Amino acid sequence: MKIKPLGIIVVLLIIGVLGYFALKPRLTGGNADTATSSTTSPSIPGSNQAPDNTGEIPAASTPSTTTPATSTTEETREFSYTPEKPENGTLRGVVEVGATGFNSFVINMDRQKRWEIVSKDFGESLAYEGLATTDDIRAGLKKYLAAMFDKGVANRNMHFVISSGAQKAPKTAIISNELKKMGYVVNNVTAEQEGKLGFSATVPPAFADNSFLVDIGSGNTKISWQENGRLQSIELPGAKYYEKGTADEQVYNQVKTLAAKVPQNKRNVGFILGGVPFTLAKQHRQGEERYTVLKAPGAYQAADKKMASGLTIYKGLAEATGTDTFVFDWDANFTIGFLLSLNQ
Repeated sequence: MKIKPLGIIVVLLIIGVLGYFALKPRLTGGNADTATSSTTSPSIPGSNQAPDNTGEIPAASTPSTTTPATSTTEETREFSYTPEKPENGTLRGVVEVGATGFNSFVINMDRQKRWEIVSKDFGESLAYEGLATTDDIRAGLKKYLAAMFDKGVANRNMHFVISSGAQKAPKTAIISNELKKMGYVVNNVTAEQEGKLGFSATVPPAFADNSFLVDIGSGNTKISWQENGRLQSIELPGAKYYEKGTADEQVYNQVKTLAAKVPQNKRNVGFILGGVPFTLAKQHRQGEERYTVLKAPGAYQAADKKMASGLTIYKGLAEATGTDTFVFDWDANFTIGFLLSLNQ
């Protein structure tokens, strides 16, 4: 069949129109992509924020949250250090005469000052409330000491210490006098001495040159470290500062100022003691390990005013030193440091 010239022209026109519409989407699509890439800004990972008009990435805002220490989503850290065992050691006992009771400890210690805990008893062995007269106190002390001797401690190896915070309690003075009448030496220690003795008992030799100790007590807090072969110690407010009407912010600022005195090269690990740290560590202790690594201060919820105040101190310490590893020692305390300071 012969196609007329008019038909050929119509066919060519149809093909041209179809080709135009086939190419048009590609061109407009390319222009649209270019416009999008020039107006969309990169975002901060994990946020919806973009750079501001200065070119700086603004800090992402995160809500303030408090996570209980028992949260299963938090990683549990470990401090895997095993102290040397004593060889051919001797049992020694020390009793801390406190304002409300006795803390007693029996250790096995050798001539190289290596030691291990044999028994420990915190504050429940002798309740002061039932000791009305000096005769009651003397009878109670004899019963208490008999229990210590039953553990194998010789009379000559029994020692008594009164902490700096307990020396002002009236009942403590009466008990101290009765112990002296029974032939015992009662040792009064200052806050500075407590800090140094606590360091000796708690900080392992391998960490003595690069770490520090903090002991958060009720009456005061002690920080100590070793510098040029000598122990240094400073005193801060204790966890019961609220009883004096002192504001949290005031203590927090004071702690940050004083804790900043710890040299930069002594901030590797913060070994920590005291009643509030004990309560914190107890929340996530894994078994019977000697050392428990505390979580960050913000990971705990305060159960009472004392714990809240202790957390204020802990927070100030952590921020001032920049230390992120605080290790609670379940066996050590300054009274054991007192035993280590004695001549053999």
